[in-house]
Amino acid sequence: MTGAMILASCSKNFTSQNDALLGQPPGTAFFKTAADATKAVNAIYGNLRTWNNTAFAAICIENMGSDDAVKGSTSNDATFINQYDNFTVDPSEGQLDGFWTGQYQNINFANQVLDNVPNISMDGNLKARYLAEAKFLRAYSYFRLVRAFGKIPLVLHVASGKDLNPPQSTAAQVWAAIESDLNDAASGLPNSYGPSDIGRATKGAALALHAKVAMYQKKWQDVLNYTNQVINSGVYTLFPNFYQEFRYANENSTESVFEIQCDYVPGNDDINSSQYSQVQGNRDASPSAGWGFNVPTQNLADEFEAGDPRRGATIMFAGTTTPSGDAVPLPAAGAPSMYNMKSYVPFATAVLSPNQGCGQNVRVLRYSDVLLMNAEANNELGNNAPALASLEKVRARARATSANPATTLPAVTTTDQGSLRTRHLS
Repeated sequence: MTGAMILASCSKNFTSQNDALLGQPPGTAFFKTAADATKAVNAIYGNLRTWNNTAFAAICIENMGSDDAVKGSTSNDATFINQYDNFTVDPSEGQLDGFWTGQYQNINFANQVLDNVPNISMDGNLKARYLAEAKFLRAYSYFRLVRAFGKIPLVLHVASGKDLNPPQSTAAQVWAAIESDLNDAASGLPNSYGPSDIGRATKGAALALHAKVAMYQKKWQDVLNYTNQVINSGVYTLFPNFYQEFRYANENSTESVFEIQCDYVPGNDDINSSQYSQVQGNRDASPSAGWGFNVPTQNLADEFEAGDPRRGATIMFAGTTTPSGDAVPLPAAGAPSMYNMKSYVPFATAVLSPNQGCGQNVRVLRYSDVLLMNAEANNELGNNAPALASLEKVRARARATSANPATTLPAVTTTDQGSLRTRHLS
């Protein structure tokens, strides 16, 4: 599939712009004031919740290649998704272009901030923070791109003229650029924000994403260093209840390191734009909660240990009742019998919005991810005791929410490196 994706990427003019669209001012007339800088940074965050970032395009590229998810819905609905599951996709398939476009839109917005905000006369601390936020968000999109495509164009400034179709950079060059951005972001971002800025990138988010970037490159000592910094910051704790962590009421909880902010505002469809929950919601529910795509596989269900409460909080099983009180119907002929519980919005709430569940935030990085990366890095480096300690923190949270904590998820005691590799289930 990677080869097909690279072919698709070579033909795209991904930075084309038209300043006259929608009455937007040309770039030369913008970026004059601190308010302009705020709007420009906010635009990057706003784009993160769009279709190409969170719906079909992202599901196809980032989920379907695993053994843990399949297309879902009915057999004749959106059959193109099967191409990603079967690794038969070719460059003409539209979700490739969608994902590519979504990420480079984010990058273009970030580049506009990074090229123009330094010239604005404004509070120096706020300016530095905005630049750090833009670098984090650019790094996030480049991370998604390099995982999916390998060689990609590396565009670090607003493109024009002959630069509109740059050559591919090597994956190593892209990884290096991501790490540079995340180093700068971690240096310039605060540990936390006041209520009016909740959801913006923090120092912990930059460090956690850097750990994940390092993990993909098997830089285990770097993974350990970055995760230790997040752990030692004292900012984050595991949310007590795994199921409740993913509900509306607990968005941006103590476990949240970075979430894509979504919302439901009656009458404002520009804000009610996220279809993350809609495309994955239970199609057989009454009232309908969504379209029923990106459903769990039996392989995923079987990965959980007996009695693990995270199984039912990760997978919505037909014929059960959710902890929020929804009776999950048995499927219609050909429809799925399992759905993604992490994207679930209670059925009656989901249909109140124009896109079912459009207010559901997308959890990108959680403190449990940090603990498990820390456990994995320690394990790979031969540090058995710290590896077990981080792993057990995550398992203890699950154990505490079990109906039978005494018999659920017994403590892991093995120090065998190979055995520990298989126990990292968040």
